Amino acid sequence: MSEQTATTTGTPAPESAAERPSGWRESLESLLVTILLALYATTFVVQAFKIPSQSMEPTLLVGDHLLVNKFIFEGSGAWWDRLLPYRPVRRGDIIVFKFPFQDHSHYVKRVIGLPGDRIRIVHQNVYVNGELLKEPYVVHDPSAYDPFADNFPPPDQDFVDGAVLPEWKAEMPKYINASGELVVPPDHYFVMGDNRDRSWDSRYWGFVPREAIMGRPVLIYWSVRERDQTGSGDNAGPAGALGFLNTLLRLPVDTRWHRMLRLVH
Repeated sequence: MSEQTATTTGTPAPESAAERPSGWRESLESLLVTILLALYATTFVVQAFKIPSQSMEPTLLVGDHLLVNKFIFEGSGAWWDRLLPYRPVRRGDIIVFKFPFQDHSHYVKRVIGLPGDRIRIVHQNVYVNGELLKEPYVVHDPSAYDPFADNFPPPDQDFVDGAVLPEWKAEMPKYINASGELVVPPDHYFVMGDNRDRSWDSRYWGFVPREAIMGRPVLIYWSVRERDQTGSGDNAGPAGALGFLNTLLRLPVDTRWHRMLRLVH
């Protein structure tokens, strides 16, 4: 079989009908390539997420839509990892991860403790390895009840709060040292929310395994105020249709334009 070569000068020979791809075939190929690239990007590079709760306020607000970089943290340790722009997870990083329990939904928190770190909270101050952690991003809500705000880990292991998962209550004593500090195990991370008194975080359910971390939010590409929804929630009826239309018409007003394209820190 002869090898065809491309010419750079002269008049090209006309294509035969059999050699020329049909219009529908070109369109199908383009669509398949687009889908494959989109799947690759959302699987390995970047993915969109929406903030559903107040736990990271004021850094991230309910209704913020984020782009998450899934191609930032170090890989599996293979030799080619050194050739890629990976870096380890750092203290202070905001991360998106799969919740280790229940429905494995996606959570967004800030990394406070790295593997081997010793964690202690006293009077709303976080100490890591015996040193006070500077947290300019944290806010406290005096109206909220946070049982672990002043003393964590609790000295009395019989202390039970309704928000603590039973699995974590049983496991927690294994990681508390003689000085009353919580020691983060290898390949795990201790995370907390910036809205410290309204955050269900590692204090209540434990550590985040490394393999559960999906990436780091880098950009708020859209932000919209969430309004209270009334009614049964059935969008098939007239009320649901009118509600959807009203939401659509209010988008220019409800959009937080000042948060658009804001970097996440």
